[in-house]
Amino acid sequence: MMGLKRRDCVIIGGGPAGLTAAIYLSRYHLSVIVFDDGTSRAATIPISHNHAGFPDGIGGSELLERMRAQALTYGAEIVNEHVNALSQRGDEFLVSFGNHTLPARTVMIATGVINRPPAMPKGEHDEALRRGLIRYCPVCDGFEVTDKQVAVVGQGAKAFDEAVFLRSYTREVKLFLPGEHDLQPHQQARLTELGIHFESGPLKFEVEQEAILIRAGAAEYRFDSIYPALGSDVRSELVTCVGATLSNEGCIRVDDHQRTNVPGLYAAGDVVIGLDQISHAMGQAGVAATTIRNDLSERSPLVR
Repeated sequence: MMGLKRRDCVIIGGGPAGLTAAIYLSRYHLSVIVFDDGTSRAATIPISHNHAGFPDGIGGSELLERMRAQALTYGAEIVNEHVNALSQRGDEFLVSFGNHTLPARTVMIATGVINRPPAMPKGEHDEALRRGLIRYCPVCDGFEVTDKQVAVVGQGAKAFDEAVFLRSYTREVKLFLPGEHDLQPHQQARLTELGIHFESGPLKFEVEQEAILIRAGAAEYRFDSIYPALGSDVRSELVTCVGATLSNEGCIRVDDHQRTNVPGLYAAGDVVIGLDQISHAMGQAGVAATTIRNDLSERSPLVR
């Protein structure tokens, strides 16, 4: 069991943002520990061709393993535990997990978000995701569906925007609204102009060998990939207990240096408003880690 002595920084979240910050902070000769409960969204990426430096692509799990190894090389600690509470005591934070509490001079939140999946069994969903039949990030992998049959499943402006975005990769885009029709007249006109067929109503999904099937009423459609645009749940609940400010969407508000409104509390990655990209999360984490180092040095000079 790790020691429960106070750390310079506790990072909550073991995805690209959390691990990048751990690498930076440990190389700043600070004591840092990462809490990773194994739910990073990056781990579900079968292969990314969008991440610079990997021309043949890299899987999300492999990228995280490489980052973990790098952080450990420089002395960071990584524990596979879920943090269930965050509080303050004087000028330090208390991080609670299991039956233990760990004090920290600073905390960085990198808990990310969870995608809302379409209504289908988890096993089928995960298999379809692994095979590229379900995709969640058109910015990441729209290139991979160039000139293929693609469906967007979702409601409102998010689904509309995603369908229009994907139209720049293929002519064959359809939009399915699993609930009631909620498109505005100007959105309908735009979809018609772009040749994007749309319909609403209950949907059923079936994973086939080479395609994913959508049943909409009596009609059946087969696609090379579908993009759920059903929204996501931001995992920011920990910070509300210490008074951090959230956006209307539930994202943690930060300044240009990734500081929250609570001194000593920082955030980076998808839990913060921004482009949900690994490279963006890593950039934010580098800024956050450097800010943490400089803020700690203001409190007590860091010298060898």
